[in-house]
Amino acid sequence: MNLSQQDWKSKLDRDTNAVILDVRTPDECSDGIIPGAINIDIYKGQGFIYAVDELDKTKNYYVYCKAGGRSAQACQIMNQLGFENTFNLEGGFMQWKGDVAFSIEE
Repeated sequence: MNLSQQDWKSKLDRDTNAVILDVRTPDECSDGIIPGAINIDIYKGQGFIYAVDELDKTKNYYVYCKAGGRSAQACQIMNQLGFENTFNLEGGFMQWKGDVAFSIEE
């Protein structure tokens, strides 16, 4: 599901079962990340699918990339893998107005 920046953030703030997923490259992540995000680079192809498939499918995933395209694709892949709740951040990190961190939580 595509959500506007405001809807994505307000839904995330109220969600106690949320996981933030950044699908950008490690190099892009050096520009900053949304605090608490985990990073799985969608450009890893099959490696991305393997990594995502190991995630807890009962969680709600708030997915973003730089502009919103790759994260929309990631949500589609995740839905095909059995994830029921994936939320794409429209406009991506480029339009993000919330908090920014500069280290990824492992």
